[in-house]
Amino acid sequence: MKYCHHCAAPLVLRIPEGDELPRHCCDGCESIFYQNPKNIVGTVPIHEDKVLLCKRAIQPRLGRWTLPAGYLENGESCLDGAIRETLEEAGARVNVQESSLYTLFNLPVINQIYLFFRAELSDLDFQPGAESEEVALFSQAEIPWDEIAFPVVLTTLEHYFEDIEQNHFPVRMFDVHHGDNRTITTKLISHSQGTAD
Repeated sequence: MKYCHHCAAPLVLRIPEGDELPRHCCDGCESIFYQNPKNIVGTVPIHEDKVLLCKRAIQPRLGRWTLPAGYLENGESCLDGAIRETLEEAGARVNVQESSLYTLFNLPVINQIYLFFRAELSDLDFQPGAESEEVALFSQAEIPWDEIAFPVVLTTLEHYFEDIEQNHFPVRMFDVHHGDNRTITTKLISHSQGTAD
């Protein structure tokens, strides 16, 4: 960010009075620009014992499988965004229950937060959206585990198939850390008592 969105003056990176972090500040009109994490929202779309996955048609992780998810838009709730993204990426309509929130991931290194909701497919009329090469239903044994696009998706799927055996679905929150040698670790930091379907 180089110029003020309000008056077009050059911005200065400094710690504003009363703050603790460097911000982009305009000395012309005294505006302060805050940069905050991006929220990515999606669903775990379920039909019987299977989960709907999308094969990515875009980078990053082109050609790998993921849950339908994307950036939350201004003016929408997390759940509304997840439902929209499922329709856009997988052409799928879903029904959600009150206890649908399932996993939350903090990715501080890349300034992102992921939220996934459990959802039932309304019907089997789904098709790839513009960002998907293919969409398909997979049982646990059929999932291409070595071709999953993102650690947050892998962790969500692993827990889902463990939880479905118990018919018990706690809400879990994780911290995801990126190591210097390109390793990624996922640490559980909170979970609820969960609900049964």
